[in-house]
Amino acid sequence: MSQVSGQLIDIPNRQIYPATVHFEKGIIQKIEKKEEAPDQYLLPGFVDAHVHVESSMLVPSEFGRLAVVHGTVGTISDPHEIGNVLGVEGVEYMIENGKQINFKFHFGAPSCVPATTFETAGAEINIEDVEYLLKKPEINYLAEMMNWPGVLFNDETVLAKIEKAKSLGKPVDGHAPGLKGEQAKNYATAGISTDHECFTIEEAQDKLDCGMKILIREGSAAKNFEALIPLLDKNYERIMFCSDDKHPDNLVEGHINLLVKRALAKGNDLYKVLQAACINPVEHYNMNIGLLKENDPADFIVIDNTDDFNILQTWINGELVAENGDSHIPKVENKIINNFDCQPKTAEQFKIDIKGNKVQVMEALDGQLITNLLFFDSSLINNPNQTNTEEDILKVTVVNRYKEASPAVGYIKNIGLKKGAIASSVGHDSHNIIAVGVDDESIAQAVNLIIKAKGGVSAVGNGQEQLLELPVAGIMSEKDGYEVAEAYSKIDAFSKTLDSPLNSPFMTLSFMALLVIPKAKMSDLGFFDGETFKFIDVFVD
Repeated sequence: MSQVSGQLIDIPNRQIYPATVHFEKGIIQKIEKKEEAPDQYLLPGFVDAHVHVESSMLVPSEFGRLAVVHGTVGTISDPHEIGNVLGVEGVEYMIENGKQINFKFHFGAPSCVPATTFETAGAEINIEDVEYLLKKPEINYLAEMMNWPGVLFNDETVLAKIEKAKSLGKPVDGHAPGLKGEQAKNYATAGISTDHECFTIEEAQDKLDCGMKILIREGSAAKNFEALIPLLDKNYERIMFCSDDKHPDNLVEGHINLLVKRALAKGNDLYKVLQAACINPVEHYNMNIGLLKENDPADFIVIDNTDDFNILQTWINGELVAENGDSHIPKVENKIINNFDCQPKTAEQFKIDIKGNKVQVMEALDGQLITNLLFFDSSLINNPNQTNTEEDILKVTVVNRYKEASPAVGYIKNIGLKKGAIASSVGHDSHNIIAVGVDDESIAQAVNLIIKAKGGVSAVGNGQEQLLELPVAGIMSEKDGYEVAEAYSKIDAFSKTLDSPLNSPFMTLSFMALLVIPKAKMSDLGFFDGETFKFIDVFVD
């Protein structure tokens, strides 16, 4: 029988006491109170309550290898990114790949694939597919219901998916940015149990009042921690932490542990913070994760102290999977599957007819998924490049990766490039190729690098080009996670030499095609208004 001793943090009973945890065959057999124990602390492991593993650009087995270093023992993972590319086959790929390592992935059945009918996806997950997935033991919940209008207007297919999850005793995740008042109440009443899209404390409180649980999100693109953390003190039993989307370089730096540290630094109560980080997700989603109790799986972490909160060890199923910053999970071989079929593009295909006195421009917001819609005089872009770097009005395009089609082209502000272009086949939710650039030649060059590799992120400018290949579904790498993180850091740094001021240019870029988040977005079918759910003209009189 194995054992680990230290000061045990008993979260439900709000006490800390010396103890030895005895475990055998992955199960805690006994927790023995002691008179004294080593000066280190034992507590349940951290859980990311909502994450798209694909956004780390890593397959699940590599994501887990990196996450355990930071005390994460499991995730609630929504595989709708790969679902939009490969359908049920993609979801099953994630499940099987995750099973290769000792890490507790809990996947959901994607509820909205494709996310809308206003873009071209690579696959569909219909109601029969959803039912098939929900019956799998590896599927713990119905993943985020992005079609909130369908919920509010009683769409039969949407409600049938929700009812199927409820009949199987599996919770339904929400996605309703900006929804408040009677609409939020009706959304919750339909059976939606959570929301991770709140960006103001008023919106989050409104949804709490409707009975929903709020996930405080802090990812590589959307950062809502500062706005929402004041809710924790009085609502800690209904708060969880999540990253939603985490790029590989950020995952190397930290995970849920960083949110715990920040919450404690703001003076929040230790037990309330840990309730949100460790316990609430496990109980809400009925996760197979131990909570440091007898007869539970031996899943726990060891930290140095409750001030610095440095992770000394991570244990999963009684196995030491990380220690002092090193992952003990071995790399496994990862199969490559994909769905990518389009031809290289010419610069001419990105030219646009300038017509109308005004040009409508999408405004990206650093650290947010939402955008604004601005108007400028068309004369500002009436030049050979059809852009204006002084006013920061650049071209944005989405290229269909699943079949040969003409690119959709519009305009964007706040990406900030002064030269060249950046592009990515990580383009939520359908994962077509999205690119922003200052001239058509650079845009074509960046897009064609990705087409040739059948997936990746690219940057061109200053006479240079860089590419990070993502051959798994065009959105993930099969390679070692730390190597991918290093390569991503390199191309991210290169994109910033093109003068983008954004904290994470590629992550921001990836959400400019996410039609279900207001306001203006770009689809492979055209410029789109995410509030009215209608296509809009690039130029108006």
